[in-house]
Amino acid sequence: MSKKEWVSLFLTHHAMAMTAKLSLAIFLFFLLALFLNLAMGEEETEVEDPELQTCKHQCQQVRQYTESDKRICLQRCDTYYRMKQEREKEIEEETCGRKEREGKGHHHHQHEEDEETREKEEKEQEEKEEEEEIPYIFEEHDFDTSVETKGGRIQVLQKFTDKSKLLQGIENVRLAILEANAHAFVSPRHFDSDVVLFVIKGQAILGWVKESETEKFSLEAGDMITIPAGTTLYIVNREGNEKLFIAMLHIPVSTPGKFEEFFGPGGRDPESVLSAFGWSVLQAALQTPVGKLERLFNQQNEGSIFEISREKAQALAPKKSSWWPWGGPSKAPFNLFSKSPSFSNQYGRLTEVGPSDEKSGLDRLNLMLTFTNITQKSMSTIHYNSHAIKIALVIDGTGQVQIACPHVSSRSHSKHEKSSPSYRRISAILKPRMMFVVPPGHPFVIIASRKENLQIICFEVNARDNKKYTYAGKDNIVTSLDNMAKELAFNYPADIVNGVFDRKESFFFPFEFVSEERGRRADA
Repeated sequence: MSKKEWVSLFLTHHAMAMTAKLSLAIFLFFLLALFLNLAMGEEETEVEDPELQTCKHQCQQVRQYTESDKRICLQRCDTYYRMKQEREKEIEEETCGRKEREGKGHHHHQHEEDEETREKEEKEQEEKEEEEEIPYIFEEHDFDTSVETKGGRIQVLQKFTDKSKLLQGIENVRLAILEANAHAFVSPRHFDSDVVLFVIKGQAILGWVKESETEKFSLEAGDMITIPAGTTLYIVNREGNEKLFIAMLHIPVSTPGKFEEFFGPGGRDPESVLSAFGWSVLQAALQTPVGKLERLFNQQNEGSIFEISREKAQALAPKKSSWWPWGGPSKAPFNLFSKSPSFSNQYGRLTEVGPSDEKSGLDRLNLMLTFTNITQKSMSTIHYNSHAIKIALVIDGTGQVQIACPHVSSRSHSKHEKSSPSYRRISAILKPRMMFVVPPGHPFVIIASRKENLQIICFEVNARDNKKYTYAGKDNIVTSLDNMAKELAFNYPADIVNGVFDRKESFFFPFEFVSEERGRRADA
């Protein structure tokens, strides 16, 4: 039934119930008002419907009506308006149902897509927040494989600032790991970056072009050497049964945070950088016919890392000068595994090579290399660097690291009514190939597991004038502070504070594995 039919029904019923005192003129006026409101098509609301207002207004204005008539009239207005709303609702439901049936498949599919998109966005946001919550920890998935052949591979860690903007201090530094199979040859190349090379595991031959000739080094685990930007070098794994692992810290000299490798000798793979020049240029520069040049630069197709015979590997070794079959008169200037330690006791050992060490080449780069070997069930002291940013790579063993961080806390916690920041503990379980970064001023501690020693190699950026400050052990900050300042800071007697912080050992201590106390902040 249409809206007009409902109105007609109402008017018929109303007319029959009216008393004889209702004049024809007033009735026609009321009828006209109702139809005018229908024609206007104004939007109805539940609170003040124009049509209902008009109906009730007319009931009040008819002079012939007694009070009883007016009440009956008003009741009939409400009854009509309620019936009209119910009918309109039925029509609306029928229309929506028809449209829903017609487009059910499309809407259902669209709804699922919307749900999937929303869930994906929420997951990405959670992952982003999680990464920001742990800005200083890097695992194997943070490395990208830049080269992979049958002979080995090179993995490069993502830019530090891709992990967190908090690491802008080392934005220009990149770390790569070379993994070479037995008797693999790493083709000659040069980088547009200074390189600090550290042999993690294995034995290698390093050849570089220096002053119009090749200088060769026999390298072993623990050796470090700096390679100036632009120096052409090659590497050979001189072992026949073991892989060679080398960490290479790149400090780009061209584009900040980005380095490139350039192959001079080469062919199709690796492609020689000389192939970028025209044959006429190469012919004039090398005084060689084009045909011969074409054969030369199309011959190599083994890749940039490939295996060679034992005889060829031996031929690349430095000249023999003793009984050692691989030669070895030229060795790296420093070996962190055998160098005298800076700190050492039964709980651990710290060895350092820094800017002050002659022939290290680290002064120009403002770098320090350190090797830490923590005995099982032992820990380092809680300490921090004054200037250096520590880039740490686990090379053997397992354990954990804990870092105090104010930056994460400021993003994760609500504002508090204190005159100091809140600190949150960032911690991670450590295993080989994992990395962590410790900014200057951030106290941290490293703990070895119950069953094995923990060995870590560190590249420390901004090492010049750096000092290590400790919170425990001999000559720590707290015990070195004068007693009055100590009492004021802790609001506790100085002799008791000294008793807590003072101990005879330096830098490395035994560690007891106990459950965390209640009330401590959770790990990030």
